Amino acid sequence: MSHIVTVQEAVTAFADFMEPTDAELDAIEREMPAILADVDLIDAQIITLDRTPTELDARRIRRARRRVLAARAELANRSAAVTGVGA
Repeated sequence: MSHIVTVQEAVTAFADFMEPTDAELDAIEREMPAILADVDLIDAQIITLDRTPTELDARRIRRARRRVLAARAELANRSAAVTGVGA
């Protein structure tokens, strides 16, 4: 008779201690505008993969790039203010 055994790593892969900490969740929340801006840029780029980009597509990508840069600049400025860089 063959016994069925579980693999310990597979069973505990999603144990409670593997959950993100409150600090990690806060960091994700702070970075969410930049993450969403990146997603919008990727969406705009994906739209143009299977066709020749139109002027509207080009404008959509330019706007998305500007939003990404603005979101990253805002995140960097907030991070610098919190850590006291440049003070």
